[in-house]
Amino acid sequence: MPEIDYTRYYRFDELVAALEAFAAEYPQLISLQSIGKSYEGRDLWLATLTNDATGTPREKPAFWVDANIHASEVTGAMAGLHLIDTLLKGYGNDPECTRLLDRTTFYILPRFNPDGAERALTTPYVVRSSVRPYPYAERVDGLYQEDINNDGIILQMRLVDPNGDWRVSEHDPRVMVKRKPYEIGGTYYRILPEGLIQNYDGVNIKLSRSIEGLDINRNFPIDWRPEAEQYGAGPYPTSEPEIRAVVQFIVDHPEIHSGLTYHTYSGVLLRPYGDRADDQMNIHDLDVFKALGKRGTEITGWPSVSVYHDFRYHPKDVITGVFDDWVYDHLGMFAWTVEFWDLVGSAGIKDRKFIEWFKEHPEEDDLKIMQWVDEHGEGLCFYDWTPFEHPQLGAVEIGGWHPMFAFRNPPPAKLLETIAPVTQFALEHAAIAPFTTISSFEAESLVDNVYRLQAVVQNEGYLPSYGSQKGRERKATLPLEALLKLPEGASLKLGQAKTTIGDLEGRSGRVSFFGFSNGSTTDRAKVEWVVHVPNSGVLELTVQGGRGGIARAKLEL
Repeated sequence: MPEIDYTRYYRFDELVAALEAFAAEYPQLISLQSIGKSYEGRDLWLATLTNDATGTPREKPAFWVDANIHASEVTGAMAGLHLIDTLLKGYGNDPECTRLLDRTTFYILPRFNPDGAERALTTPYVVRSSVRPYPYAERVDGLYQEDINNDGIILQMRLVDPNGDWRVSEHDPRVMVKRKPYEIGGTYYRILPEGLIQNYDGVNIKLSRSIEGLDINRNFPIDWRPEAEQYGAGPYPTSEPEIRAVVQFIVDHPEIHSGLTYHTYSGVLLRPYGDRADDQMNIHDLDVFKALGKRGTEITGWPSVSVYHDFRYHPKDVITGVFDDWVYDHLGMFAWTVEFWDLVGSAGIKDRKFIEWFKEHPEEDDLKIMQWVDEHGEGLCFYDWTPFEHPQLGAVEIGGWHPMFAFRNPPPAKLLETIAPVTQFALEHAAIAPFTTISSFEAESLVDNVYRLQAVVQNEGYLPSYGSQKGRERKATLPLEALLKLPEGASLKLGQAKTTIGDLEGRSGRVSFFGFSNGSTTDRAKVEWVVHVPNSGVLELTVQGGRGGIARAKLEL
């Protein structure tokens, strides 16, 4: 039985080997396919999970999960493996996993960006996402990151400068404290990334933009903006092969009703939109998002917030071209960005604004974080400031936070406890799917081999058959239709072989307050035919459309 080591982060070959081992052990529950190639030619391996004995993947409502679109955010890939591991080993042992795999399909892409993740896991260099040079093929002048002391990690440099912005904390020499506006007369430091300066003139130090300047989570085809307006969005929407492959797959699979995209960091559940306020979202969809977020918070302990209202990098700017905005606004999927890992919160600093905290916070917060690291970090988070003779700047000290295992990802010893709650959130989120059933299919004999047929079609799920109000508005799915197949020699006397049923509501649409509820049966529909069946035979009924899967029933006369 495949066993995943949750005390470390898997490289690409290890991750693929784990997926292949799962597929070999559970061939009836999981299959693998490459949905495309990365910039450097690695396969984008997608795992499809469902019980084949209860129907093919395309015949069931589906849930999407992707991870590691950003290079260094490798926690997500391990969380993707954990979700797969939990479902497969839970089938037949855990009622929730069994029911889900019998009724639902999971599409899981544990490593969206294999090139960037491999760079992050095997070299000192950390890029934002894709390793493709962009927007320029060559590095521009300035300070670029480099492991100048050859210790295998790129940290920070601090150098004494009377006009520096930082001073050493009086309480902990590792902590750097922001210099007050009125503060003079002390020893101050300038802090820079560890690296070298291309074409240094001996005076001016400017930061050279990373030659790998893409952020492929700005490359999705919604409200895309060019480089001059949004950093790293690429030359045009879906210009990057990884994005193109995922967009094509999701568009080709309208059975997907919801999904999660796994990122780091901050310990928060983010929902659309990133570029507009809640009052511009359909109110019914907003209610669903809030209900899901409330449950997500109960499970993970992390707050659930709107990106626009609570997770903006700048109060006057927004982000566009991102995954969850695209799948919700264009396709009507209920999608979330999960930001794993919260070093700040782990140290007990809970009541804060996520982005604003990094811009300004009290020294006491840094001291709390250092104390937590000393007690729990196992030496992987912070490196003491160590003197080094820089070939261009002279005497500097190199140290600071580990680029991978401090703020971006949990230390390996904390990995499993970080990802396990989100797996439970994913399972419960997947369970909200619409689910089309044929609750009855009956015949009443009229005269001389003529029968009245009646079928009742039901949506047993929480979501409506069309998924979301935005999906309905966008006409992202077809309405439900009933297809009646007659045995040889039989004929229709009344009704049509192909009957449009329309949409069926789910439990999410039933408004209730103070004990009053709208309990109308908008979740079911009745279809009738009159048929002549001169000889015995089997009638077959298929109901398809929407996002609730395909339902089938047979009736022998």
